[in-house]
Parts: sequence; C-alpha cells; structure tokens
Amino acid sequence: MINSLGQGVIRFFEQVHELGAFALITIGVTFTKLNKSKRLIHPLIRKHIFQSGVQLMPVTCFLAFVIGFIVVGQTIAQLSRVGAQNYAGTVMVAVVVRELGPIVATLLVLARIGTSTVIELGTSRAMGEIEALEALGIDSIHYLVMPRVISLALAVFALTVYLLILTMFSGYLFVFAQNVQLQPWTYFDQIAAALRWDDFLILGLKTVFFGLGIGVISCYEGLAKPLRLEEVSKATNRAVGKTVALCAIIDAIFIIYLIV
Repeated sequence: MINSLGQGVIRFFEQVHELGAFALITIGVTFTKLNKSKRLIHPLIRKHIFQSGVQLMPVTCFLAFVIGFIVVGQTIAQLSRVGAQNYAGTVMVAVVVRELGPIVATLLVLARIGTSTVIELGTSRAMGEIEALEALGIDSIHYLVMPRVISLALAVFALTVYLLILTMFSGYLFVFAQNVQLQPWTYFDQIAAALRWDDFLILGLKTVFFGLGIGVISCYEGLAKPLRLEEVSKATNRAVGKTVALCAIIDAIFIIYLIV
C-alpha cells in the first residue's frame, strides 16, 4: 500500500511538472508569436471565439433562466416569508456572482468545447496529422494551441458576464411572478450594495483562469503524448478530471482571499 501511495504521489508530481511545462511553453508562444502570421492566426482566434462563445449563448440563456428560477426566485421567496427579503442582494452576490455563475459557465464550456478539443487534437495526433504539420515547419503550439487557449479564456469570461446579467433579470421576474413585495429598484440597489470593488477583479481573474485551464489541459491531453485512436476517450476523461480539479483549487484560493 505504501509503494502504491508513493507511486501515485510521484505520478501526480510528474503530471504537474509536464502540465506546467506545457503551460509555460504556451504562454511563451503567445507572448512572442501572437502577431506572427496574423492573417492566419487572428482569423483562427475569431473562429474559436465564435465556436466556444457565441454558439453557446442560447444554452447559457436557458441556464440563466433556470438559475434565476431555482436559486434567485425561490431563495428570495423563502426569505420574504420570514421578512428577510432585504438580504436578496447579498444572496445574489454571494451565491450567483461569486460562485455559481463562473462555475456553470466553466462546466458548460468544458463539456461542449474542452471535450471536443481533446477529441479533435487526439484524433489528429493518432492519425499522424500533427507530425505532418511539424514536418512542414508549422509550430503546433502556435497554430493549434494558442488560438484555442485565448478563445477559451475570453469565452468563459464573456459567457459568465452574460449568464449573470440574465440571471439577475430572470430572478426578479420569478420574484415578481410570486407577488413578493420587492421593488425592482430595491432589488438592484441591494445587489449594487452587496458588491465589493474586488468582486469585479476576482470575477475577471477567476473566469480567465478557468478558461486558460480548460484550454491548456485539453490541448495537453490531445497533443502532448502519442495516442492511439482507442486512447482518445481516456484522454478526454483525464482532461475533464484534471480541469475540474484545477478549477476547484483556483476557486478555493479565491474563496480564502474573500474570507481573509
């Protein structure tokens, strides 16, 4: 048992080392080659932003109305029964703005885009297409990884903001439908009063880090090691597990900051 535990710890640190090295290479390529071959790379970035952001807006809209009904509407309705509807803004900020909104947007992008990225790149690696690109002198990090990482960071941030705005309005609609005595200007004043200046900074940093994590891990699992076609599904599962773990660690760091 001790040997198994030790081997597990060693494998964990090896994975962290390899993933960290891949992330540093991606960051280096982003800063040094962002404007290199921009007639090719910039349209790729816009294409991936459309796929990972714009195309997910209808699903995000649906989830916003669900969250508005389940979390905001029901919570405020229950608070009003005990005369505590004045805490609606605090609940909205603490539950939805700081935690639920970024997490839901991240999981949506991970499920729709992160998994498809691993499958696409892993299949290309298994079919030898990546080696063919590198034989032609094309940097796979510059051409395949960097546009995806940038677009995923921007997409998670934008979808989170979109989700939060719709959740605020849909939540009040459900509150209004339940005849709760809470005026709209009072509701939004409570939200504004509960927000701190660093909530905006934390929201931006958290969502960008979540998006970067999805991009780096999904590209790493698809590209970093040789794969066979039957191993692509396992690589996808590993990418999902690692991304969820990384996002949980990042979220915990920000929670500790808010508590302290």
